[in-house]
Order: sequence, then structure tokens, then C-alpha cells
Amino acid sequence: MDLSAWYSWSKMFHILFMMSWMAGIFYLPRIFVHFVEGKEAGQDVARLAIMAKKLYGFMTIMMMFAIGTGIWLWVAYGFSGGWLHVKLLFVALLLAYHMWTKKRMKEMQEGHLNHSGVYYRWANEIPLVLATVILIMVVVKPF
Repeated sequence: MDLSAWYSWSKMFHILFMMSWMAGIFYLPRIFVHFVEGKEAGQDVARLAIMAKKLYGFMTIMMMFAIGTGIWLWVAYGFSGGWLHVKLLFVALLLAYHMWTKKRMKEMQEGHLNHSGVYYRWANEIPLVLATVILIMVVVKPF
């Protein structure tokens, strides 16, 4: 297999793992919303805490694969251009958000979340903004 084929396969796996990570990171805060609002309505929310823990585990594995393949692409094929620095900054912010969701998921396991459903709805928009900037940097490469 030639170098360009390895590059194409590496990019494909990086995109696949990134999409899988993002699916989890977009959905987990919605579970937080349902947990808070269900608890306020007196519903049994134990299953949501289980779902959140399993989803967090899945998205963490996908995050590690996305980061691993990203590092592989970075080291194997170089890093140049201001766009890559901005992308890496926003990936770091996405990692920080991932850690924020871990803390919330652990609070769920203890049976509580400390904010309203509206708060978690707004918090759910953060990864969309971060991912949009990352995509602009990767696809458009404005600088």
C-alpha cells in the first residue's frame, strides 16, 4: 500500500472516530436534561444514569481513538499552517468539555445534577460551536 493510501485510510478512521465521539458528546447533555426534568416530575430516572455512564464510556473510547489517529496524522504527515493551531486549540476545548460531562455524569450516579434543564440545553450547544470551528479550520483552512 502506498503512502497516499495510508493517509486516506488514516483520515477515514480519524473522521469515523471523531463522528462517533461527537455523537456521544452531543447526546449526553440531552440525557442530563431528561434526568433533571424527570426527577423534578417525580419520575424514576435511574435508567438515565445508567445510560449516561455507558454513553460516557463509549464516547471516551471514541475520543481516545480520534486523538490517537489525529496524532498519527499530525506526526506522520506534518503540521503547518495557522489553521492547525486553531484546530488544536478547539480540540483542547472539546476535551475540556468532555471532562465537564464526566463530572456531570458522576453527579448523576450520585442521584443529582445541580442545574436546570435549560442550563443543560444551553450547555449542549457548546460542542456544536467548537466542532463548527474545527470543521471550518480543517475544510476551509482560512490561514
